[in-house]
Amino acid sequence: MARGLATISAKAAAPTDRPAAHRVEREVRPEEAIDAAALAAPARTPLLLRVTAFSIFFFPASMVIEDIGAAGTVQMILSGLLFAFWLASWVWRLHDPVRVRHPGRLAGGVFVLGVIASYVSLNGGWSGDATVGGLAAADRWLILAFASLGLILVAAESVTSMADVLEVLRWLLAGAFFCCVVGVIQFTLHENPMEWVKLAMPGFTYNGGDTPFQARGNLTRVAGSTFHSIEFGVVSAMLLPLSIWRALYDPRGAVWFHWVQTGLLVFAVAATVSRSGTLASVVAIAVLLPFLPRLARQWTLATLPFVVIGLFLAVPGFVGTITDALGADTSDPSIATRVNNYPRVARLIDERPWFGVGPGNYTVRSALEILDNQYLNSIVSMGVIGLLCVFIYLTLPAVAAVHSARHAASPALRCLAGASAAGLAVAAVCSVTFDSLSFPTFALTYPLLVGLSGAIWILVKREETLLDTDATPPHSTRMG
Repeated sequence: MARGLATISAKAAAPTDRPAAHRVEREVRPEEAIDAAALAAPARTPLLLRVTAFSIFFFPASMVIEDIGAAGTVQMILSGLLFAFWLASWVWRLHDPVRVRHPGRLAGGVFVLGVIASYVSLNGGWSGDATVGGLAAADRWLILAFASLGLILVAAESVTSMADVLEVLRWLLAGAFFCCVVGVIQFTLHENPMEWVKLAMPGFTYNGGDTPFQARGNLTRVAGSTFHSIEFGVVSAMLLPLSIWRALYDPRGAVWFHWVQTGLLVFAVAATVSRSGTLASVVAIAVLLPFLPRLARQWTLATLPFVVIGLFLAVPGFVGTITDALGADTSDPSIATRVNNYPRVARLIDERPWFGVGPGNYTVRSALEILDNQYLNSIVSMGVIGLLCVFIYLTLPAVAAVHSARHAASPALRCLAGASAAGLAVAAVCSVTFDSLSFPTFALTYPLLVGLSGAIWILVKREETLLDTDATPPHSTRMG
């Protein structure tokens, strides 16, 4: 990791042909020149991590290897391999994870422990009689937990510079760009290009579960390459702050294309016509704004009204439909369903309060029994212990990322930490509006962002150490 932060040194600051910070300020200040050099430095991240990041959005999660089952998607297999390689490198002493500490690893480890506790309870018979299908569902959740931990560990411990973070984000945002293009085609032509991708996957079987189109008012909600329109809107909003950071600071590629990619994420949120997507975008911008460079913050505030006007012109009926959705009360079927489920949830908690019915074992007889709340789903399926673990998993990384952003000295690193915090905050807040971890794209995008936030935490800690070697301000505040 020393090589990554060494680029923070002014000695390494040689201005690039197109300094990243120059897009925001006309005059390149010394710290911005240092950031530009750090971002232009060579990146060396594992190819498997980059391919996994891209695959999360490229390959349909409804296509599985039949012998493996629902966990046999391309992205889940690749994420599992990341955990296996990380574990092997530790066992064979090729890597020492003890020296690397960050809140993301704690959050991921707590999540795994919560799933294991409920899994053991189910298989031990303490959660009632287990069915074959219930045990298989618990197996899938256990695989998901370790795959998520693999993404967190590898991303945090192999990404050791801002250039490395940028490289992983390029692959992740490339996959999201593909997803958004699919969404545009679905929204405008009412065709689903993912059917063509499915045809090009020999050896994989369609497992169902995806909903590419869904009517809302006079509009058709689309899902892109994700499972559902709500998931599409939330993950697009999660990546929006990171895409803005990339457009501001990436020294490679065309600037206009970076902003086109960012604009497509905004369009994706609108095309889902969902309350969750709207809430997600508000949370993302609200958390990101304080950490943007001054001029970028002013431009963001100035352009927001024009974005709304553009959506009104590009998507006829959008404003009316989304206004009706946001103004809905308990007479709205989706809200009424959520409220009517509360007494039934209370009864289920009373029956098995500590470890629940088993991970992935909350089953519904009809769409009316879908909880649409990850925290409620967690307490029913994994009990109070599981809810506590899931709450830590979904909230601790966001809080830690805000802490990193407040303590970062480098403008680019501070904005990056703020963008990471914004994406993670979206996940924590919007998990109240849908059962997020049951959706495969969200379930793997989130731990990847947690891992990157862990890498950023380490970068900020190292930056503080380097700055302290030069001078320690009399009233400095350091990260804990």
